[in-house]
Amino acid sequence: MHRYRTHNCGALRLEDAGKQARLSGWVHRKRDHGNLVFVDLRDQFGVTQCVVDTSSPVFSIIDAARSETVLCITGNVVERTDDTVNDRLPTGKVEVQIDEVEVLSQTDVLPIQVYGENDYPEDLRLKYRYLDLRREEMRNNILLRSQVIASIRRRMIESGFTEFQTPILTASSPEGARDFLVPSRLHPGRFYALPQAPQIFKQLVMVSGFDRYFQIAPCFRDEDGRADRSPGEFYQLDLEMAFVTQDDVFAAIEPVIGGIFSEFANGRAVTEGQWPRIPYAEAMLKYGSDKPDLRNPLLITDVTESFAGSSFGLFAKNIEKGSIVRAIPAPGSAGQPRSYFDKLNDWARSEGAGGLGYIVYEADGGAKGPIAKNLDEDRVAAIRDATGVGPGDSVFFVCDKPSVAEKFAGLVRTKVCEELDLLAKDRFDICWIVDYPMYERDEATGQIDFSHNPFSMPQGGLEALETKDPLDVMAFQYDIVCNGVELCSGAIRNHRPDVMIKAFSIAGYEESVIEERFGGMFNAFKYGAPPHGGAAPGIDRIVMLLADTPNIREVTLFPMNNQAEDLMMQAPNEVDEKQLKELHIKLELPKEIDKGGSEDGAAQKEA
Repeated sequence: MHRYRTHNCGALRLEDAGKQARLSGWVHRKRDHGNLVFVDLRDQFGVTQCVVDTSSPVFSIIDAARSETVLCITGNVVERTDDTVNDRLPTGKVEVQIDEVEVLSQTDVLPIQVYGENDYPEDLRLKYRYLDLRREEMRNNILLRSQVIASIRRRMIESGFTEFQTPILTASSPEGARDFLVPSRLHPGRFYALPQAPQIFKQLVMVSGFDRYFQIAPCFRDEDGRADRSPGEFYQLDLEMAFVTQDDVFAAIEPVIGGIFSEFANGRAVTEGQWPRIPYAEAMLKYGSDKPDLRNPLLITDVTESFAGSSFGLFAKNIEKGSIVRAIPAPGSAGQPRSYFDKLNDWARSEGAGGLGYIVYEADGGAKGPIAKNLDEDRVAAIRDATGVGPGDSVFFVCDKPSVAEKFAGLVRTKVCEELDLLAKDRFDICWIVDYPMYERDEATGQIDFSHNPFSMPQGGLEALETKDPLDVMAFQYDIVCNGVELCSGAIRNHRPDVMIKAFSIAGYEESVIEERFGGMFNAFKYGAPPHGGAAPGIDRIVMLLADTPNIREVTLFPMNNQAEDLMMQAPNEVDEKQLKELHIKLELPKEIDKGGSEDGAAQKEA
């Protein structure tokens, strides 16, 4: 018999009755039934009920074992009586009668309990993450993550992609988020950086003549954490393809990501066939966001014309100054009490807006509300027709300059959907957002700058850059969005030096700037770069959606907290003088406030 186990704790079945078995695992819970004590023994694979009589010579060991003590139990597998079968467990038709027991590891009093539905503060869970991971929900999340990554890797290889590993130590980039810097011992005063993404390397893989690349890539960004973003590192499916159009990239990604969602949807519906492709401008108009949640049935409408020159002076005057009006329908809300509309108006003000105007279309065909009283009947009717509402529905309005109005209308769309409980349940609605503008104008300075990715190929190439208004130039850039969560950004890359020089010059950058900041890639393009494109779906967010949890830390093995601290390993931590001296580093720490309230400059340390 094996030293520790003949079966795992999820393996025994009715056909094993009569056999001797040895199991090793953690004491999940104990139950005292008088002359019998039941022990649920747990490992990664499941739980098996074990039982010992109080007259047994090993009873005292079982009796003394705390929850989470590690035991090795040997005994006969017996069939449970009909009234004791547990159909919730795969092992629930049998139990092990304990003949021998060995304590493999004792446990102290637990800071957090593993058994049960206890809710603990996040800092406590992160400090004792190894205990938190023993809990069923967390264990299932982490196993789901592993299974998703394994499936992604299999699907990518089957699709003709080759896996490569790009460097972790690289050069600092002036673009994007803050880098994590690594000092060089051999080159005093110089630093490596951990990659924010393998972007440049994967494009150089294409220049090197490889055709389809992928990796499960760690990325490092020194940015603030939030529910859907880790503050330190995250993982993405990084991929790039040579000699492809945007349609080719879509055709390669949809079966992989769509297949992952279908495989792990657990009965939830997934977008089938070709995913919807929504131009950026349409997304901002209809949904008020370039990350639309398509489970929300509400569509925003532009009704600026219905208010322009109207008797509703507040909107009419703002329109003359460049504002627009967006309308958000609220189906079936006409019967709501006045307090419903007042509450939404108060919410709008709490979000920084002046308020939230509305029209109520009554069941008898009439219209009421502050706006309806001050707007011509034909305009009220035109708004009804434009928004597609009918008797018993309401419409809310947002009036502001375009960049503000479209985004706030998106917030109102989400809020109204939540208030009326209209969001479709148990489904994954996936779409592409396409046709992003190449440039945007800075409202403060009036300068033209890149809107999103400066390395995207402009639609129309060099000719478009030379002949069009920069604000009219679209980029071959695209995002994947699922249930309102951005899963992926990607683009057909600008692989031509002449197009790149022109694109950057429009944004006010000289060629020397490109050479200085992106010389490695820019110079490589001078020696024959193929047309190429790719994307980088975020693995953490995919698993977060599949696990139906709103927080990315719930699907990460050992995450940091929102302050970028590892409470378990106590990182970041201080290093000693010897290490600093080897790295030629002098610390100049910020001034600190002592407990008495006076400023006390932190001591400087010199290498």
